[in-house]
Amino acid sequence: MPKRTISFLLLCLAAFVSVYPVLYVLGVALRPDNAFSLRSLSLIPEGATLRNFVTLFRETDFLIWLKNSLIISVVVTLTGVSLAAISGYALSRFEFRGKRTALLALLVTQSFPATMLLLPFFIVLAKLSLIDSYIGLFVIYSSSALPFCIWQMKSFFDTVPRELEEAARIDGCSPLQAYLRVVLPLSLPALAVTALFSFLAAWSEYVVAAVVIQDPELYTLPLGLRTFQASLSTQWGLYAAGALVVSIPVMVVFLFLTKFLVSGLTLGSVKG
Repeated sequence: MPKRTISFLLLCLAAFVSVYPVLYVLGVALRPDNAFSLRSLSLIPEGATLRNFVTLFRETDFLIWLKNSLIISVVVTLTGVSLAAISGYALSRFEFRGKRTALLALLVTQSFPATMLLLPFFIVLAKLSLIDSYIGLFVIYSSSALPFCIWQMKSFFDTVPRELEEAARIDGCSPLQAYLRVVLPLSLPALAVTALFSFLAAWSEYVVAAVVIQDPELYTLPLGLRTFQASLSTQWGLYAAGALVVSIPVMVVFLFLTKFLVSGLTLGSVKG
């Protein structure tokens, strides 16, 4: 059997293994009953219905949870990208007292998971009256994601030749214009990865949100979906439908940023 055929079969097998859990969840969401286990191997269960999706949007607070998660994730993403781009560039291009200490401090913070810092975070937010607020989550999510994002942007800026900025300065650009017109377009791949990491850090997080948010009106999607699970029973149909809908924004963001991952490799390096 040719190697190409073997590679194709292995790729098909890997694709099936990756897609099957999603198809299984889809089958649970389309079931007319509330069972989690499927007794048949068919992808579409017998008597399939969209009732769970209709119930999810009409009879639950899913749209409120979706709005809350979108607001928090978008703000955290914009904060992470903007601050990481500025901080990473400063750490890459300038020498100043305390630079190595700052880099080491950012690296050390990655050794501690956010859940380990829940108690000090909670005490600080309580003293600032930020419990049960968007701002409280903004602070925790942004501070948790920023060290990685700054290090990533700093490492990428290190690979951008300084000669490109010097050429822009010779052409009459100010340092800020050289940064905006030359360095940032070249940094689109790193900015895309930073945006995706920041978005996912806020979109799918549950533990921190469960501690900071108590008001049901401020529930994010992970907290809201958790309400479908009770001590004696679980609404598996609604759970599965919600899980599928929650994955759509992540796929949209990923597909949108993929374009910049590809185009950003060539933009900005050619003088117009």
